[in-house]
Amino acid sequence: MHLVLVHVFLAHGSGEMLGKDQPVRLQLIETKQGMSPLKGVMMELEDGAFPLLESVKGTSDLEEGFGDANFSLLVGAMPRKQGMERSDLLSANAAIFADQGKALSATAAPGSRVLIVGNPANTNALVAAANAPDMLPEQFMAMTRLDQSRAEGMIAEKAGVDVKDVDRVIIWGNHSATQYPDVSHARIGGRWAKDVIKDDKWLTGDFVSKVQKRGAEVIAARGASSAASAASAAIDNIRDVHLGSDKWQSIGVLSDGSYGIGGGLWYSVPCACPGLHYTRVKGLPIDAYSAKMMSATEAELVAERDAVRHLLPSSYDAGVPLQKLVALKEAWDANDKARIQEASKSLPAQFQAAVKSALSS
Repeated sequence: MHLVLVHVFLAHGSGEMLGKDQPVRLQLIETKQGMSPLKGVMMELEDGAFPLLESVKGTSDLEEGFGDANFSLLVGAMPRKQGMERSDLLSANAAIFADQGKALSATAAPGSRVLIVGNPANTNALVAAANAPDMLPEQFMAMTRLDQSRAEGMIAEKAGVDVKDVDRVIIWGNHSATQYPDVSHARIGGRWAKDVIKDDKWLTGDFVSKVQKRGAEVIAARGASSAASAASAAIDNIRDVHLGSDKWQSIGVLSDGSYGIGGGLWYSVPCACPGLHYTRVKGLPIDAYSAKMMSATEAELVAERDAVRHLLPSSYDAGVPLQKLVALKEAWDANDKARIQEASKSLPAQFQAAVKSALSS
């Protein structure tokens, strides 16, 4: 049983996730080999006498476990181990999330919310959503709240303030070492963060690098991936989306073309959470450094998507944002080959092939 889930169960049973007056019924899914340890966890939940916990059920059957679920946390992925490449995680976990997407589509409650925690979370969310034909892509979220929390903690420490005084820190892109923790719009005690921390070298150097590599640092220290902090982030994510929050939350969601990000990617963006749902924060100014960092993490997500295309239904269409086609047309009209090649990089393979053929003719 993953330690993340143990922490989540305890918080869920005490009302920390969905509210202090919301009864909960837990449906826990494990492999057949893991059912015995799961029974032990179920016993502890029962022994805790949580007033909001109406029932606990364990199963190894996906459709039974997801049946009529309103919220699903998908944590069950092979954990990242020291020295493991993300490509290893991709091949090991994508098939798991394809099966989970199918089961969710078949049995989860209408309007169910799904938070993918298991890594690589963004691409696992893509695979699950693509295999859930009776659900909307917006029902699937990839967790980058842990990265946001890490970034806020580091900013608070640098500024010498409480972490509650830091907000609007953004995680763009992938939950990986290419993610971009952005403080361009962040506030510390209501003031622009860069007016408080006047150290651009740190903000674009050590700060970014440390947030990107924090997961690997935790693994090196404890021999396993984050547990308590990941559980806390998952709880925060679900709570803020469901109950509402006056702070921005970074969530990996299906790209709609905002900020020039290609379609068909679960890309982390800032979201507002008025309650019961999320909305993307749009129209933020993006400086040249941020644009470069955002493009780099997008490129990784494109590569990951292409690596798991065999697990996507033949009907799956990543789509092409209008902004990408406009950029390609402008480059073509200018007869600028370098710009044409750059504009076509994140387009689907068939577009890239057509551009390459046209350039060589």
